[in-house]
Amino acid sequence: MKIIVNLSRIIVGVLFIISGFIKLNDPVGFAFKLEEYFSQSVLDLPFFLEYALPISITVVIIEVLLGVMLLIGFKVRFTVWSLFLMIVFFTFLTFYSAYFNKVTDCGCFGDALKLTPWESFTKDVVLLVLILILLVGIKHIKPIGNFLFRSGLTLVSLVACIAFAVVVLNHLPSIDFRPYKIGANIEEGMGVPDNAPKAIFEYAWKFNVSGEEQIIVTNGDYPAVEGDFIGVETTEIQKGYEPPIHDFTIEKDGADFAASLLQEPKLVMVIAYDLYKTNREVFSEVKTLTDKALRNHYKVIGMSASSAELTQQLIDEKELNFDFYFTDETTLKTIVRSNPGVLVVEKGTIVQKVHFNDLDNLVFTNDRSQELNLGLKKSLDSVLVLDQKYRANMSMDTWGLQMKIDSSNMNYIAKIIERHGYPGASLVGDKTATAAWYVIQHSNRIPEYINQIEKAALERELPYRLYGMMLDRHLMGQNKPQIYGTQGSSYFMGTPDEVSFIWPVENPEKVNERRKEAGFSDSIEASAKRIFGDDFEYKSMSMEEVNAILKKVNFTE
Repeated sequence: MKIIVNLSRIIVGVLFIISGFIKLNDPVGFAFKLEEYFSQSVLDLPFFLEYALPISITVVIIEVLLGVMLLIGFKVRFTVWSLFLMIVFFTFLTFYSAYFNKVTDCGCFGDALKLTPWESFTKDVVLLVLILILLVGIKHIKPIGNFLFRSGLTLVSLVACIAFAVVVLNHLPSIDFRPYKIGANIEEGMGVPDNAPKAIFEYAWKFNVSGEEQIIVTNGDYPAVEGDFIGVETTEIQKGYEPPIHDFTIEKDGADFAASLLQEPKLVMVIAYDLYKTNREVFSEVKTLTDKALRNHYKVIGMSASSAELTQQLIDEKELNFDFYFTDETTLKTIVRSNPGVLVVEKGTIVQKVHFNDLDNLVFTNDRSQELNLGLKKSLDSVLVLDQKYRANMSMDTWGLQMKIDSSNMNYIAKIIERHGYPGASLVGDKTATAAWYVIQHSNRIPEYINQIEKAALERELPYRLYGMMLDRHLMGQNKPQIYGTQGSSYFMGTPDEVSFIWPVENPEKVNERRKEAGFSDSIEASAKRIFGDDFEYKSMSMEEVNAILKKVNFTE
């Protein structure tokens, strides 16, 4: 019995210390897990939600201390009964999660070791048995050293735990067990190996055969049964491979730009999962940091799960020079335990990641001699705003006003191009590089500047897809087929009916391949619905068909 008790003592003590230390390394992550337990769909304890972090820190420190106290035999009766009460509660929690399928990962070992709900419950049952052995054989648990040694070591452990918690809370976890650690490639983390195990499902088909209910179980094939089909129940009997990184998107206006952004050679991600909870004051420092990154020719984006209204409010308030994209809140919480936090990514690989308290630690390399012209950038940002001033809600009253603005903008852009050449990304940053393009796109001077736009696109001073859109408009103006299918037209045919169509496309069978190569995130069919509405069905038209339409509406002789 003495051997069994001391073996149980070592196993329980070591497991509690390891489990507690892993969670203490990432108390914010454990707090997120507690919020999941406290949520309405699980235990429905909303009162505790705002206290999740202090509860997280308290629980994990107690867990480590009880493990230490058990190993050294300090306050044995108090320690063993405390362990018993704690494991009873954990066993109930994991059983509840497993039986009702409420929380798919208990968070017992943080992100270091993922356990299924039933694996977590089994682990707690084993620990419960070991702790019951300790209760029965408590007299065999002998203290190590004298009282001063035991109390001193317990106190040192407490101070060390508190100090460690302070460090990781004000910076980032010392050991990063997540798939977004420094050195990880996000794109590779989303991949599925060729030999990865597939999910296996069992199907219980229910039939009415000659008045009797009959159930036939298969792994997917519809059974050959002479009877009336009633229904089917599907059960997953073996989980398939799930990549470490999933549900990762970087969305804007309904399109996912993750694939293209992860190819950027120099990308800065400013991550703030919830702008209601973020440290807004830090964004003044974030602006200084990101302006520096822009001057060093990094592409800078924000990533948040908050609404477009909130992100725009923050951009205006802090005069940020980058746009926000939408990403799932849980994903953002997993990427970085800081709100906000900043990542530097090179072609999908995370090379730097910092808490907002460590922004000064970021290093930006400059592989071009020219720095951004922030004065010109500010002027062009104003031009970009004016270009869209009335365009979204154009009416007879505002049409003339917008035309005057467009004319003034075009004169200004012409002078800028004459002096600097096309004001591209290396001169004014990625976002502002589109300003001159918008102004020219909305003018009648596309033929004059199309070659400069092409040159800027080829030199990565401007997204190539924007050149594609302007080229399409240029070709349409010359009554020629377009290349990428970005331009459409609508005309009234002398009746209340309106005819809408996508301008003819050269080699339409390959247009989606060309769109993908140029950087468009959707197909011509999806683009057409965005232009004309969800009910519109794209149909490839010839120049002859279009010219016939134009002739009817007196656009041609």
